[in-house]
Amino acid sequence: MRIGELSERTGVSRRMLRYYEEQELIASGRCANGYRDYPEPCVDRVQQVRGLLDAGLSTQTIRRILPCLGPPGRIDIPNPTPETIALLELECARMSERIGQLTRNRDAMTAYLAEVRRAAPAEPGEPAA
Repeated sequence: MRIGELSERTGVSRRMLRYYEEQELIASGRCANGYRDYPEPCVDRVQQVRGLLDAGLSTQTIRRILPCLGPPGRIDIPNPTPETIALLELECARMSERIGQLTRNRDAMTAYLAEVRRAAPAEPGEPAA
């Protein structure tokens, strides 16, 4: 499939797909006219990469664990090295810290919104708070 179809099917921009390829996160063949040609499994791979990037992993880390990724949501490392285990532990710790930060930010925003709503004048026809 061409880059446009892969973009449509995954919701990832063409520019970002080219970046993924540059970072060796996905691969394409080339048609005779030079256009990129992506195999069907690239759809799942792009979704995995997007999820890992959203989780805060670097492209370098993702490139290291890509060979261990099976179907979406599964990591299969038959003989993990101590370095691989340490890398995954570090990434889990980073994710936990990020979750903590997001939770604190969400709680602060929720409290702020509650305060704003209490202080806001009632809309016409609504009872006052």
